[in-house]
This record gives sequence, C-alpha cells and structure tokens, in this order.
Amino acid sequence: MRQAQSTKKGVKESGGTPREFCTISVTDGIAMGHEGMKSSLVSREVIADSVELTMRGHCYDALVGIAGCDKSLPGMMMAMLRLNVPSVFLYGGSIMPGKFKGKDVTVVDIFEGVGQHAAGKMSVCDLTDLEQHACPGAGACGGQFTANTMACVAEAIGLALPYSSGPPAEVLARDDFALKAGQAVMNLIEKRIRPRDICTRAAFENAAAVVAATGGSTNAALHLPAMANEAGIKFDLFDVADIFKRTPYLASLKPGGLYVAKDMWEAGGVPMLMKTLLDGGYIDGSCMTVTGKTVAENLKDVVFNANQKVMKDVAHALGPTGGVVGLRGNLAPEGAIVKIAGLKHLKHRGPARVFDCEEDCFAAVQARKYNEGDVLVIRYEGPKGGPGMREMLSTTAALYGQGVENIALITDGRFSGGTRGLCIGHVGPEAADGGPIALLKDGDIIVIDAEKGTIQVELSDGELAARKATWKRKAPAFGSGALHRYSINVGPARYGAVTTPGAAGEVRVYADI
Repeated sequence: MRQAQSTKKGVKESGGTPREFCTISVTDGIAMGHEGMKSSLVSREVIADSVELTMRGHCYDALVGIAGCDKSLPGMMMAMLRLNVPSVFLYGGSIMPGKFKGKDVTVVDIFEGVGQHAAGKMSVCDLTDLEQHACPGAGACGGQFTANTMACVAEAIGLALPYSSGPPAEVLARDDFALKAGQAVMNLIEKRIRPRDICTRAAFENAAAVVAATGGSTNAALHLPAMANEAGIKFDLFDVADIFKRTPYLASLKPGGLYVAKDMWEAGGVPMLMKTLLDGGYIDGSCMTVTGKTVAENLKDVVFNANQKVMKDVAHALGPTGGVVGLRGNLAPEGAIVKIAGLKHLKHRGPARVFDCEEDCFAAVQARKYNEGDVLVIRYEGPKGGPGMREMLSTTAALYGQGVENIALITDGRFSGGTRGLCIGHVGPEAADGGPIALLKDGDIIVIDAEKGTIQVELSDGELAARKATWKRKAPAFGSGALHRYSINVGPARYGAVTTPGAAGEVRVYADI
C-alpha cells in the first residue's frame, strides 16, 4: 500500500491519472498444512480475473501491478498478458531474515523445526523461540521460494524494472522503484509497448533460465506455462525443463543454498546474474523490456562482482545444470518436476507407501510410521483432485527436520518453493483423471533418477492396463462454489493448470478496444 502511493505519484508527475484498486491474496504460510491450501492456486485465477474485470469495467489504459505473495505475482502478470495494455510489474519485496542462535532463518525453518521437535532433536522452548524470530516484519518469504522466484521471473522476462525485485519490503528504496514504475508505465503508453511485445517465446526462455540459475521454486514450471497461455505461446512443463537442463546453477540461495533474497540484492541482484548468463550465451539479449530498452541494453554497464559469495559466474558455476529438473516415465507420462539444488540424493528405488490425501501422509510422518527407503505417494491432490493442487511443505519439512535422507516423496500435487529433499511434484496425469499414480498399490517398486530425468514404476504395461480397467473415479470433494467451479474447468499441471483457453481463444484483445 505504501509503495502504491509512490507509484501513483510517478504516474501523476508523468501526466497520467492514477486510480488504485486491490485484489485478494491467500497467504501460503497461513494456508499450509490444512484444507486452506486448496484455495491457494485457485486464488491465482481469481486474482487474474479480478484485475481483468476491474480494468475492463473502468476501461483503464494501463496497469502497474504490485504483488507480494506466491500466487499474486503470476496472477498479476497473467492479467497483464491477458489485457495487453502497457504494464509494469512491481514486487512488494521480501521479508528481512530472522535471527535464531546467530543464524539467518526463514519461515521454512519453522516448518522444519516441527519435524526436528517430533524427532526429539529440538526442544519446545527452542521451537517457540524460533517461531517468534523467524518472521521479523513485512514482506514475502525470504528464501528463493515461490515469491522471490517469480519476482526474479518478472525482471528476467522484462515486465519489471531492473533491480526492482531486490530490496526487502521494509527498505525505503522500494519507494524509488515504485515512483519509477509509475513513470515507466507512462513511457510505455507513449511508445506503444505492450506486455506481449515484451513476453515473447525468447523472454519466457530467459525467465526459465533465471529460475534454473537461482535454484528457484518448482512452482515456476506451473506459472510460466500459465502466463504463456495468456500470451498465446506454447510453453509447457517440458519446455521449461529443457531450459533447466541446459542452464548452469549459479546462485546459492535457500532452501538448497546458504543465502536469502536480501543477500542476492546486496551482491548485485538479478541484473548481475543475467549479465553472466548473457555473456555465457544462456539468455537472449534482444528481448524488449519495460525500460523501453532491450535486455542487452539494460545490462550494458553491469560488471560481475567477484567479491561476494552469493552468486557465481558461468565459469565457476555451482553445478552444470539448473536447480530444477523435469522427469518423465510410465508413472508420469505428462511429466513431473523435482528441485535438486543442494541435493545429494538424486537416485532412489523403493517400495510405494500410498496415501490418498496429505493429512494421512503427514500423520504417518509425525508418528514415524514409515521405513527408510520408502517412496511416500500422496495422490488425489492434483488440480482437479484436490481440488487446488495443494503444496506439501508441512510433510516434506517434517521429513527433513527428522533427518531422513533415504526416502522420496511423489505427488500429483505440488511443493512449496521452500521444500527440499527428493520430493517430486506435478505428476501427470493426476489421480483424479486416472493417471498411473492412481493405480499404485503399497509395495509397488518406484525408481527415480533425477540425473537422467526419469520416474518409473516397475509394472508392465499390461498390469497398469488391468488396474486401469478396475479403477473408479472418486466423487468430487466439492459440489458448489469456487473450488467446484475450478475443479471442473482446470487443465493439467503440464500446461500450467489454467482454466481458460488464453490468447488461443481470444476474439479480440482488450487493449485494442
């Protein structure tokens, strides 16, 4: 809200008339671990729809979208691409890191602390102390979780001003970026530069490369296809995964690395990361941005700072490929995804332990009713089946906190950007559509190879077909309301779990009215 006032000032100073309006937000930190998380991904569509309807209803000429939590970022950018009016994205900023026993901590440390406490590795006093210090003020979660990942995407794809994703929410430098965003949108009107001029196929590839280089959230593989859908660009999970596979891992950011978003900003921010990717030939410098200049022009004077520890240049990469990997096999014909940044356990073979909802799996983990070597399977949590494709951070963080390494978890739901461990999400087709994950039984042997990008169940095609013949569709969890409407309209995770045809179904673009 504070930044919005500076944005309005920038618009007014540049000859425009600003009008402020708000949309909803579902805060994942509060929604996590219970039925509230079913509403989180659905809120992305509601955010995009509500911005669209307000813009259409008042016939506004341009948009500055300010967003600060996981689904509000892609939701806002989806609206920009859908409307195609001159637009600038502004991140609300990340939270400052908390301090616990002399170390920087984030909200994910609390979730992992729950697992440590359950395993007898953390006292209730320490857990309470951690809880009281992990989130010291305003702002989105501080690691390279979904909010900061999508803030980096906004810069990389060209919808946000260079460096604007970096300053934490409480840093007053954000107000300067907000003022400049208001000025920039007026410049875009004058130059007739629209979001679809900026967000080309090459720009989406640039964004995916930055996600990979930062070890970003697996949710980017959901949100980038959804944004591309609004622009009429075919860019699915496998396209994202191909770019992840060929991009080096450069930034050591939590949860897989050591540092938080504030550290990356102080080290040189997204432009410095993009500069080394550009010099290495990993991104396209010809893409247009909201500055009215190309990526290469924006980065012309950026020099890589070797006197910092957060980011490496291409020549000294942390790893040869990005921190997120796409998987495919007879268990996931439509793909799956796993975050491997900082992960040593990349291959696994073990028996399935099947749960039909997250709560049942979390209860088993809390009670330690599993064996090392198991593959925990959480199904019927996909876009349709949940509905809403819940994140599983409570379960994965509890496992991590208990210190178990020789275990894997797969789901047709998804994971928080804060998840770590061999945790595979977005398995498609989802169980609600009768995908192979719906046919698994306890004891089936699952083989995962994150190096080769494969996920298999050791069952013959004939056995899978026989099980499919006896499979029965589950009754819907909701019969009315927003979650019901979402469950009957939502598409596969591979294509972004979208609910509309996007630009492919357009009759006319709002901006051309």
